[in-house]
Amino acid sequence: MTDWNPTLYMKFEDERMLAARDLLARVPLSSPRIVYDLGCGPGNSAELLSRRFPDAEITGLDTSEAMLTHARMRLPRARFVKQDIADWAPPDEPHLIFANAALQFLPDHHALFPRLASMLARGGAFAAQMPVTARESSHALMRMVAAEGPWSSRLVPIAKTQPLIADFEDYYEWLRPVASRIDMWMTTYVHAFDGPGGIADWFAGSALQPFLERLSDDERCAFLARYRDGLRTAYPAQSDGKVLFTYPRLFIIASRD
Repeated sequence: MTDWNPTLYMKFEDERMLAARDLLARVPLSSPRIVYDLGCGPGNSAELLSRRFPDAEITGLDTSEAMLTHARMRLPRARFVKQDIADWAPPDEPHLIFANAALQFLPDHHALFPRLASMLARGGAFAAQMPVTARESSHALMRMVAAEGPWSSRLVPIAKTQPLIADFEDYYEWLRPVASRIDMWMTTYVHAFDGPGGIADWFAGSALQPFLERLSDDERCAFLARYRDGLRTAYPAQSDGKVLFTYPRLFIIASRD
């Protein structure tokens, strides 16, 4: 299986960081000492956390060695650990657990979210944002290409097991027993790309990875070619040639007294 590609992921750093900045801006903490960045990727969100909380001890977690290598170079003063969020338990009580576009890859949110929030120190906060894309054309097309190609026997099971983002009411009920305050909101970002290839590149560095890592090099090229063809219809060009890519996200901040 191929590893994640930090260079491709960071091709859209400005666009990807909009949601991270919006999430961090609402974190109700002034000087957390112990901070964990779950699914830290190439260190972009950890760098953001470091700027906001310069005295904090920041630890980033990710399962991709390529991403972690990039993160260590980007922010040498932080600690980066190869660790799966699903079975992670901190050695100390965090003041802030930050998860920027990471938890959508994990199942069983009814157990995961309250478990993470319950690890907080008193006065701490759990902040997460996730793309809500199950009904978006981009993701419907992923599933269609996975099902209709010669790779269907390998990719359809992956498509069927992709975790789904629940309704915001569900997250409220799951977190309510362990949180003294829960803030939630949704934002739909609209990104203007030069063409459908931009959307394909966006997801090749994130949501398409579970599919692409199970394909050979030639199959990856064929998969992405079919995906780009479908995107041309799903996202028609504007008068200036740009395509407008909508990306809704759910934000959650759970605090403990």
